[in-house]
Parts: sequence; structure tokens; C-alpha cells
Amino acid sequence: MASIRRNDFDVTNTVQVSSVAAVRSAVEKLYLETWPGIDLEPLWRSFDFFERLFAGEVPGYFGVDTVYHDRQHTLDITLCLARLIVGYERQHRSPDTLGCERAMVGLIVGLFHDMGYLRRSDDGAEFRHGAELTRVHVSRGARFLEDYLPSIALSRWAPVAREIVHFTGYEVPFSRIGVSDPLDMKLGHLVGTADMIGQMADRCYLEKCRDRLYPEFVLGGMALPVSSNGGRHVRYASGLDLLRQTPEFVAETRVTRLDGHFQSAYRYLDILYAGRNPYLEVIDRNVEYLRQILRSENWRLLRRNPPVFSALSDPMTTVRGLMVRYLHRAWVDGG
Repeated sequence: MASIRRNDFDVTNTVQVSSVAAVRSAVEKLYLETWPGIDLEPLWRSFDFFERLFAGEVPGYFGVDTVYHDRQHTLDITLCLARLIVGYERQHRSPDTLGCERAMVGLIVGLFHDMGYLRRSDDGAEFRHGAELTRVHVSRGARFLEDYLPSIALSRWAPVAREIVHFTGYEVPFSRIGVSDPLDMKLGHLVGTADMIGQMADRCYLEKCRDRLYPEFVLGGMALPVSSNGGRHVRYASGLDLLRQTPEFVAETRVTRLDGHFQSAYRYLDILYAGRNPYLEVIDRNVEYLRQILRSENWRLLRRNPPVFSALSDPMTTVRGLMVRYLHRAWVDGG
């Protein structure tokens, strides 16, 4: 393994997670080693459709314009999820195994878990940017999966996929997710775990929170939410303010989601890495580095600026311009 991890590579620095082909190849290898007779045709078709969808090449969709939840984010989570699923499978025997078809459906859910950020042509002029869909993107993704799975001969899994994608979001309380089969519930835990640890283990997680997640939170109404009395209160005053709250967020996520609702599902990675968990190791390093910066207030230590993998030619200029106009309306115009 190279000594310096590249910005668009996974935690092992071996898979380029900005590349659909590289992630698909890594996933295929894991799945074929675990289920030698598996038919991967639905998965191949899904990766191809994902690539065209996010590039804006599918009629009816505009392609991905969100700068934090970009193509790399999804592919990183998908690779992490494949490892979690395979790790779980290799540690269990029937009747507690997921099976190859459920494992494939889970990965397809991961691949499309954030497609609800993509604007559709029938959305009209209501939304100017995908980040404005933050509060409802998981529900939009659930409806997409319900329609998409029958097109690849997996229609019986559509009701399950529609539910377990909600383990990646905050729209539906986990207690209200309509899953009854314990194995489907476990798959949901793996999907939710991958979404959390995959993004927090990004080499540029801190810079992306400051520069990319904050504008998305602004446009999505998360940074300056409207109170019950109609006024606004400040949840995140800036990208730096978001970072100041990040150690607490990571700690809370570990307790309530990862170790709580998801029952420490991240431990299924250990079998693949000789008892280690490279995702948790990188997350811990990210948080400790952030704590050092917070103590020193030397923000120049966050200097990485990796590319955004978007359908737009200049996605950062677009999102920053929209953010400035949003903030102006919120504070100056009272909108």
C-alpha cells in the first residue's frame, strides 16, 4: 500500500472510488469469491445505469449537481457496503446468511441511496439545485428503487428496498421502517453503517464538510432552519462552525447509530482485515486531527481541495452562488 493515500481512493488506497469501473471491479471480485455461482447481470446493469444517471445522460434527470453527495461519495459507500455484506456472510451459516440475491439487492440500494438528490425534469422550476432536496431525498430514492428493481427482474425485492434505504436518512424513525424479516433488518443496518463510516473515512472529510456539506445544508434548510414561530435560528453559522460541531456529531453517531440502532455492524469488516477496521481507524484519525486544529485555530492545516465528481462543469461556483443568494434572502430580505 502506498504511504500517501490519494484523495479519491478508498481507505486501503487500492480502489479509486471516483471510478465506476474500479469500484464495480472490486465489488465483483468480492461477490464472486463469496458466491461463486452468482449472476451479476442485474449488478452490471445497475452500475451502468448509475453512471449514466449521475452524468445526466438519462432522460428525465439532470444529473448530480451536489458537491458533497457527488459520484465519489456514492461509490465510496457502495464499496464499503460490499465489504460489510461479504464480511457478514463469511461469519455466518445458514439460515443466518443473507444469500446472494439479497446481497445484490442491498448493494443496489447502496448504489442508489442518494439518487433522490438528482432533480427530475418533472420537478419543474421548484428546485434549482439538488441540495434543496436534502430533507426529502431519501423518500425520493425509495420511490425510485420501488420503480427500478422490477426493470432488472428483482420486483419482489422492491418493497424491501423501499424500506431499508431509510436506514441512510433521518426522514423516518428507525422504529417505523417497515421491515419484518430479521435478515432484511440486518441488511438495513449494513446499508446505514456503510453510509456513515464510508463518508467519515474520506481522506478529505474535514475539507468536504467545511466547503461542500455546509453549502448543501444551507440550500437544504438545515443550516438556518425555520422555527415554529416562523423565525430562523442558526444551527450552523458557517463551514467552520459545522466543523466545530463535527467531533460531537461523530461521537453521537457512534453511540446512537453505529453501536446503537445498527448493532455495531461495522465489526463485520474485521474478518477482511485480519482483525483491524481501517474505516474506524481513519475516522479516529480524522477526528483527532480536527481536535488539534480546533485547539490551535490554525485552519490553514485544512488545505486539500480535491475535484468534485459532478455532472456540472463548475459545481462549486454554482453552489456557492446559490448559497450566497439564499443567505441574502434569509437575513436581508427576511425570506
